[in-house]
This record gives sequence, structure tokens and C-alpha cells, in this order.
Amino acid sequence: MHALVSIHNAVFGQVERVGSWLLPLAARFVFASTLLFYFWNSGLTKLGSGFRGLFSPSIGAYSQIFPKQLEAAGYDVSQFSFFHKLVVLAGTYAEFILPLLIVIGLAARLASLGMIGFVAVQSLTDVYGHGATDDKTLGALFDRFPDAVILDQRLFWVFLLAVLVIKGAGALSVDALLRRRMEPVAA
Repeated sequence: MHALVSIHNAVFGQVERVGSWLLPLAARFVFASTLLFYFWNSGLTKLGSGFRGLFSPSIGAYSQIFPKQLEAAGYDVSQFSFFHKLVVLAGTYAEFILPLLIVIGLAARLASLGMIGFVAVQSLTDVYGHGATDDKTLGALFDRFPDAVILDQRLFWVFLLAVLVIKGAGALSVDALLRRRMEPVAA
């Protein structure tokens, strides 16, 4: 029995060592392959046309972020305050910048934490702003259906992002490169 425990400890000790650099890289790969273009495409729907569109969001941006207020304003964006515009621009820029930072592994912990907040706000907006409360869309935890858009899918997203908050971007990242460059050279 002692030999079996020793073999187990040796094998899984090696798995832990490899996993400490592989897990963050895998998390960033999964994020890039499943969510990067989701968020970038969503961000593109919020931009206005041309270069000025970077600073003048589309009506779609307001309808996604402030759906009930836009309806109450008769879909007239000019009735929104400067604060509303700043919120829309910040949300739009976050959909481009935070995913990019995660994928390249620069300030990945902060970017992942920001994305967790973004997903929480996105989910609350879907539920309270867009009325996504039907069972198929909202879902329920601990049920037998794993395919609800809000609770099920976004729980996986947040778990993936939490791995990056806890573990960092890993050895193959801009964070690691900068950390190595900042270390004092041994004389």
C-alpha cells in the first residue's frame, strides 16, 4: 500500500508542477477560443460609424446597456446625459481592452477581475433591463439542464476568469516577461 501511495504522490506531484504553468495558459487559450470574439463582436455593435464612432456610440449601444431608459426616452439618444455616454463608452472599450489583456497576459489578474464585474453587470442588465427571466434563458443552478444562457454559461465564464485571478497569466505571458525583466540580475 505504501508503494501505491508513493507512486500516486510522485505522479500527481508532477501533474501539480506542470499544472501550475499549464492551467493559466489553458485558461487564456479557452478564453481566446470561446469568448474573445464574442466580446469583440459585441463591442463592434456599440460603435458608431467611422473614426468618430469610437467616441459616438451607436443607438444599439444604448439599447444594450440602457434598454428601459432608451425606450422611456422614445429612442432619442440626445436625451441621455454625458454620464450615460461615459458608461456606454466605458462598457464598449472594456469589451475590447479587457479580453485583449487577458489573451496576451498583461495585467491578466486585474483584467480578469474586470471581466468578472463586466459579466455580472451584463447578466443583471439582461435580467432586469431586457427581462430575460424565462427558464430557458435564465436557467437555474442545480437543475438537470446545463444550457441556460445566463446562469449556466456565465458561471463557466466566471470560473474561467477566477482561475486567472487566482493563478495569474502563467509563464507564457507578457506579465511573466515583465516580471523576469524586473528581477535583479544575480551577480
